[in-house]
Amino acid sequence: MASSEREYLSVSDNAGAEPTIGQPVGTAPTALVTKDILVGSGAEVLPTSTLTVHYVLISWKTGKVLQSSWTGQPAIFPLSGVIKGWQEGMPGMKVGGRRLLVIPPDLAYGPSGSGPIGPNETLAFVVDVVNVN
Repeated sequence: MASSEREYLSVSDNAGAEPTIGQPVGTAPTALVTKDILVGSGAEVLPTSTLTVHYVLISWKTGKVLQSSWTGQPAIFPLSGVIKGWQEGMPGMKVGGRRLLVIPPDLAYGPSGSGPIGPNETLAFVVDVVNVN
């Protein structure tokens, strides 16, 4: 898991509410970036965990929101079933936490893209962990 002190984009720390997210700044990173916005105190995410999360997905290129679970119910999925950037960037996070993940294309959807996500797109996720099983 990589980390950096560079400010890639601003994220609000309003626990339990949809985050306010600023526009991406500068060149997209080529390695996974993780930054804890809020550190949780609940159960810890493991590679084998099934997660319940709220998230916002932003395109690095446009700064636009591509997906958000905050408009409905939290998303529930096994960590082993999602993109590599999540598999590498989520373990160690705890329930109640908020983390920024900036994921390069090779750890996301690569040249094929997926739905609203374009080919070779760098993605920024802001993830709030609601529950871990």
